[in-house]
Amino acid sequence: MRPERLKAAVMDINGVTIKEVEVPSLENGDLLVAMKSCGLCGTDLEKMEGQYTASKPILGHEPAGVIKVSGDPQFKEGERVFVHHHVPCYQCYYCMNGSPTMCPHYRESNIYPGGFSEMFRVPSWNVKRGGVLKLPDSVSFRQATFVEPLATVVRAQRRASLREGEKVLVIGAGPMGLLHAAMAKLTGSDVILADVSEYRLRFAERLGHKVLPSREPNDILQLTEGRGADLSIVASGSPSAILYGLKSTRRGGRVLLFGVPYKGTILDYDVSDLLNREISVIPSNAAVEEDTREALNLIAQGKVKVDSLITHAFRLEQFHEAVRVAKQREAVKVVIEAN
Repeated sequence: MRPERLKAAVMDINGVTIKEVEVPSLENGDLLVAMKSCGLCGTDLEKMEGQYTASKPILGHEPAGVIKVSGDPQFKEGERVFVHHHVPCYQCYYCMNGSPTMCPHYRESNIYPGGFSEMFRVPSWNVKRGGVLKLPDSVSFRQATFVEPLATVVRAQRRASLREGEKVLVIGAGPMGLLHAAMAKLTGSDVILADVSEYRLRFAERLGHKVLPSREPNDILQLTEGRGADLSIVASGSPSAILYGLKSTRRGGRVLLFGVPYKGTILDYDVSDLLNREISVIPSNAAVEEDTREALNLIAQGKVKVDSLITHAFRLEQFHEAVRVAKQREAVKVVIEAN
C-alpha cells in the first residue's frame, strides 16, 4: 500500500525543517517517484538563505529515483528515472526564438514537495514535454543526480560557442566548475582552473586538471603569451570572480556568466573596457530537455565522469548536517540519499 505521509525537507517561515507531509495527490498524467538520490546544489543553499529569487522556494532539483505510481502509459512502476524540475512550453515566443529557459511557463512547473523527500509528484506538464528520462542500467542513481547540472553546462558552452584549441579559464573549482572543465576538454580546449579554495584546487589537480596558483590576472597572461583567456567561464556568483573573469579575458574574447550572483550584486567595473577591448559577456541560465538528454548520454557513455566529484553523502534525516558540510569549502559535491 502507498503510505499516507512521507518525510521531506521543506521551507517555511521557520526555515528548513525535516517533517512529515501528506503524500501528494496525483492528477491525470502525473507520476509519483521515490527519491533514491538527489544532489545538493548551491542554489538550494541560496534559497535557504533567502538570496535566490528566480523560482519558488522548493528544495532539491537534481533527483533520481524509481516510479511508484504512473499516470502516463509511457512509464511503468519500478522504472528508474531522472526527473527535470522545470520544463518550458516549447510553443511561446521565447521558446520559438531560442530562449526556452525564459519561457513564462518554465518555472511554473516543479516537482512537489521537492527532491529532498522520500517521494515526490512529477506534474503531467513535465512528463508530456520530456522532463522524465529513463535511466540506462549502466547509470547509477548517484550518477543520475548530475544530469541536470551537466545539462546546464552543455547549454552554457553551446551559448558560448566553445571551439577546439581555445584557452579556457574556469573560475570556481566546485562541482559546476569541474563539470565545465571536463566538458571543455571534450572539445579539445586547453583548460585551466582558478579558485580561492586551496582544498578545491588540490582536488582539481588530483582529477588531472591544470590550476592557477592564485587568482591574479597576471597568472593567466603568463600562460597565454600575454593575451588572456579566449573564454573565461565564471562558475561562481562571487562579484570578485566575475571581475577576475573580465580582467583575465583577451581582447575580443568571451566571458561566460554561469554562477548565479546574489540578488543586488553590483560590480565596481569600468564598462567602457568592454567596448574598448570588445569583450562579449554571455550569461546562461538553466537547461531544457535537449540538454538533459545530451547530458545523460555523456554520463552513460563515460565521456564525462562524475562519480569522483561526490565527496559526501547523507541520508535525508541528516539534511541539516549535509547543508553544514556543503557550506564549508572542504566539500565538492554533496548528495542526499533515501534509506
